[in-house]
Amino acid sequence: MPALGGRTAIVTGGGHGVGRGIALSLAEAGAQLVICGRTPETLSAVRKEVEARGGVALDIVCDITRVADLERLVAATLERFGGINILVNNAAIVPHGTLLEIDDALVQAAWETGPVATLHLMRLCHPHLKGDGAIVNVSSGIAISGNAHRRGIYAATKAALNAISRAAANEWGPDGIRVNTIMPVARTEAVERFFADEPERAEAMLAAIPLGRVGDTEEDIGRAVAFIVSPDARYITGVTIPVDGGSSYIR
Repeated sequence: MPALGGRTAIVTGGGHGVGRGIALSLAEAGAQLVICGRTPETLSAVRKEVEARGGVALDIVCDITRVADLERLVAATLERFGGINILVNNAAIVPHGTLLEIDDALVQAAWETGPVATLHLMRLCHPHLKGDGAIVNVSSGIAISGNAHRRGIYAATKAALNAISRAAANEWGPDGIRVNTIMPVARTEAVERFFADEPERAEAMLAAIPLGRVGDTEEDIGRAVAFIVSPDARYITGVTIPVDGGSSYIR
């Protein structure tokens, strides 16, 4: 049986980028998949990708800032698959701007789509993850960067996410729930824009990756997550794992 055979996974922001890569890898490892996001077309496309590979997936349009939507997501997952074993919190906006110029509404949205929404969904899934559940929260290396250029609020939300994840690992360990965080570097639409808009900074970032390339969302990031939530990683919890080609430790 595949490593995740018979297990059910929820992936937020599963319609594109890192979320899509994680979703495809979890399905490849045998998980029954529930992907949520705001855009029906992208969610449907990923569901069809999963099904074309022989997997099983359910796509749900969901605004993660609305608790009622998160409750509906959990209820639909339980109705379709009967349980929840894996939760991947990936969805969040990436706010840009210096601390003096960034709009207050964007700051608020960053917190609501990031650590606040993540905490809400973790709480809702907690009763169903008891026993041998696994949570992976998607953070960013910017949370530990010495210079979060024009992304200070983003860094703050990801640092908060790391702290919440560590707290959950400690508090929920006795319930049999593992909680880990990853800091990926992957070729997403946002990274492509970064290379186009800030080529000098982007080239410096690339030069700081010992493996010399930006990661693939499925083969590099997704497969790492599939391992972290698998029984083979059953003794790993409470850690923030850089999945970034080594760049976090080139300083």
